[in-house]
Amino acid sequence: MQREQSANVATDLREGGVGCFDLLIEQYGDRLYWHLRRIVVQHEEAEDLLQDTFVRAYLLREQFRGDTESSLKAWLYKIATSLALKALQRRKRNIFASIDSVRGDLIATYEHESDPSADETLVRLQRAILALPTKQRLVFNMRYYDELPFEQISEITGDSVSTLKTNYHYATKRIKEQITTIEL
Repeated sequence: MQREQSANVATDLREGGVGCFDLLIEQYGDRLYWHLRRIVVQHEEAEDLLQDTFVRAYLLREQFRGDTESSLKAWLYKIATSLALKALQRRKRNIFASIDSVRGDLIATYEHESDPSADETLVRLQRAILALPTKQRLVFNMRYYDELPFEQISEITGDSVSTLKTNYHYATKRIKEQITTIEL
């Protein structure tokens, strides 16, 4: 039933069906929110980007060419990821700085917004993830948290599967190293 409903959402989206917007939010809202939150860290910004993602998906619905849950999910993640990366780009203070230069701000934001009673291991993990270069962090989050296959991540990012596997490998290696060395 879920797969059939998703295919209907994809069809309804292309046709601009009345219920498609609510179904999109119902089916993908939580997943996309957490995907965005892991990228931009701030709750309010993730909420805004989530709304922008759904609005953009609706406005660009005629450009959506898929008809499966997988293609719809990849298309929504691609829109959300693009918006989140643009948001990080806007945070840069120096026009010559790379997007990776906002890592310190992200870590500071996470520390400010995290629950003081949070598990120490979880805090170490999040700090280690935020310390990764942006590309590795994106791949790690989509693979580990969102459980997306590398093929779908490739659709979202435009990178080859082998490049994504390499980024994921280096990300997990860096996270393991960071977890053992990060001081709280």
